[in-house]
Amino acid sequence: MVATFSVRGRRVTVVGAARSGIAAAELLKARGGDVTLSENKAAFADAERLRGAGIRLELGGHDPETFVAADLVVLSPGVPLDMPAVQQARAAGIPVIGEIELASRWLKGRIVAITGTKGKSTTTTLTARMLAESGLPASAGGNIGIPLSSQVEHSTPETLHVIEVSSFQLETTDTFHPWIAALLNFSADHLDRHPDLESYGAAKARIFSRQTSDDWSVVNADDPTAIALAAGARSRRRWFGFGDVAEGVTLAGNEVVERSGSQTTPLVPLNVLRVAGRHTLADVLAAAAVSRVAGASVQGVARAVETFTGIEHAMETVATIDGVRFINDSKATTIGAARAAAESVDSDLAIVLGGRLKAGDFAELRDTLRGRARAIVAMGESAPLIVERLSDVAATTVVGSVREAVRAGFEAVRPRGTVLLAPACASFDMFADFAERGRRFKEEVARLAEERRAVGEQ
Repeated sequence: MVATFSVRGRRVTVVGAARSGIAAAELLKARGGDVTLSENKAAFADAERLRGAGIRLELGGHDPETFVAADLVVLSPGVPLDMPAVQQARAAGIPVIGEIELASRWLKGRIVAITGTKGKSTTTTLTARMLAESGLPASAGGNIGIPLSSQVEHSTPETLHVIEVSSFQLETTDTFHPWIAALLNFSADHLDRHPDLESYGAAKARIFSRQTSDDWSVVNADDPTAIALAAGARSRRRWFGFGDVAEGVTLAGNEVVERSGSQTTPLVPLNVLRVAGRHTLADVLAAAAVSRVAGASVQGVARAVETFTGIEHAMETVATIDGVRFINDSKATTIGAARAAAESVDSDLAIVLGGRLKAGDFAELRDTLRGRARAIVAMGESAPLIVERLSDVAATTVVGSVREAVRAGFEAVRPRGTVLLAPACASFDMFADFAERGRRFKEEVARLAEERRAVGEQ
């Protein structure tokens, strides 16, 4: 927290009218700022409410004058730093920060920040639950869908703010100071936004930049790149992973355990887990490591895991229809995430891939899919590339909609098998975001289930 930070009477331009931008504009106005919200769209749902609160709206584009005339510019996570109006503001010496940075300056509680290429939402959700089950005041937010700005007014010195932070959010931080910072993993992603892999890694590593020897970092002991990115952290270290972890959380036999020095503390038996996949188990290890550093009890960790059935759009079991299971992993927007999802299904798999490829090569899925996948269903703008890279691995079908994808997968694996939506791509070629894609998948599965019921009743 920056105690002297104030926007009272200052002109502030907020860029982007998604959830984070709206929350930032409202927070700034409540703190006495003279706020303008600049948005590319000509209209959005909350426009009149914000006008009524005294926030000026600039719609249908970004006027550079609105930026260079400001005392401060605050960016939503989706706004790139190389946007011309933003560059002009920076050239004029106007401070440019992100919504996470803004909100963190006014928080009274401590920050527990979680980043990584995959698993952030699951780990953030589980960590907050472990803390809450231990009787600690914890709130989950950030990139998980609840803007940090909306939590500021309810923050107390005792609050533990468990925050999912993306590379987009981290690249616009300055004073952001997590008490605990976790790096779950690292692989190629968002190269449609970051100029190269090194820049993406540097953005992730910023999570440690303000930490001191009084803080903690939690790092994946099985990921050499994550270890390298955390090497410069001044904080104390805890580890998680499946290998030889001496100080942190790992597996011992059929239990999740915590090791510290010569002491091993059992935390959770594996037979109570209700979520599938080794990568999801890695998230459980990470959440346990983070929450234990933050003060969670053994009982709190166990209760949270026992009742956790996953989060929406992350290895979410949707239905079983005539012996075919449908899983929604729309959040698998990278090649690595899709590979991990596919590895959780042993055989008889129909995998739905496609969308806007952010980084990597579909050929990286070949070894995982060979012998495991009976069918590959390709959709979206990357469908031709999927056919080129994978059509010799399993029968490959190109479809034009989620409706066709659900039915093609079903027909390919029945009478038994799994249809897995794990696109390995962003959704923006066809949908507003991964959540809309996942919801559409679930709607089509429900429609197929109703059709099959009607057939059975005839």
